[in-house]
Amino acid sequence: MKKYLALALALVLVLSLCACGAKKEEETYTPVDTDTVAVGAVVIARDDVPEDEIYDFVSAIFENTAAIGEQHGKGKELDVNFAASVTSVPYHPGAAKYFAEKGINVAAVKDGAGTGEKRDLTFGTGGESGTYYAFGGVLASYVSGQKDFKVTAVTSGGSKANIEDLTAGDVQLGFAQSDVMSYAYNGERLFDAPVEGFSVVAALYMEQVQIVTTNSKIASVADLKGKTVSIGAVGSGVYFNAIDVLTAYGLTEDDIKPVYQSFGDSADSLKDGKIDAAFIVAGAPTTAITDLATAGHVYLVSIDKEHSDKLLAASPFYSTYTIPAGTY
Repeated sequence: MKKYLALALALVLVLSLCACGAKKEEETYTPVDTDTVAVGAVVIARDDVPEDEIYDFVSAIFENTAAIGEQHGKGKELDVNFAASVTSVPYHPGAAKYFAEKGINVAAVKDGAGTGEKRDLTFGTGGESGTYYAFGGVLASYVSGQKDFKVTAVTSGGSKANIEDLTAGDVQLGFAQSDVMSYAYNGERLFDAPVEGFSVVAALYMEQVQIVTTNSKIASVADLKGKTVSIGAVGSGVYFNAIDVLTAYGLTEDDIKPVYQSFGDSADSLKDGKIDAAFIVAGAPTTAITDLATAGHVYLVSIDKEHSDKLLAASPFYSTYTIPAGTY
């Protein structure tokens, strides 16, 4: 009897030690700042949207940034000087008119744009789990409540799809990454020929290249070698951002086991242990990552200064950015 009692006590002691160890590991998890790079999130419009309508759209947003910031965190990042800072693509005349009234001259204004007839506007955003859709919905709702035309935000495939939908006339406004927008205007990478018929409305905020993992042992981009990594849909802006980052570290697509998934699918795959990491390019916090974080610890992989400098030297579209600790 004493033998069994001793064994039972020993088992209780072992289980207690394991529990304490797990508790200690959980308590020692400390979020840290994440150094990365970012591109701009820009609203673009078809050239045939009337000048006055784009003017009203821009003024409704930038005259009410505080109210919009109460509805969505990205509203707190709105800045009229940043909005007028795009140099790679000309601005719509309606947007340029508003910025000029604020004493800001944009780099270029699109000739011949802004002469169409007034109508309700459809706004291409992104997938439901991304920042484009959530913030785009807030902007559309706010402008519709302030002006005499309606703006309707709709889900989409993101930057490239929005540019294609603008060209087809399916939407009149759309979100686009600043790099993808420039590729379209110049007929590079994602686009076989220059895309005509669109111009810039405003740059709204920075989109961070977020490298997400649930494995704390992946501490550097270099650690992705040989791992299963989601690098965005084939031909997407995220895909090219991922390739750019990997290249800065001397890695290629062949050095990882690539999968090509959307934000939401990447988060699900991370949660299910099907992939080791994912590139997600969106304004932080991003819904897909926030939802993943509720199921357990997520880690963001930093891009160190040596490699971010190398990336910035190779591409004019990126800028450095620090995602604060505790964002997720």
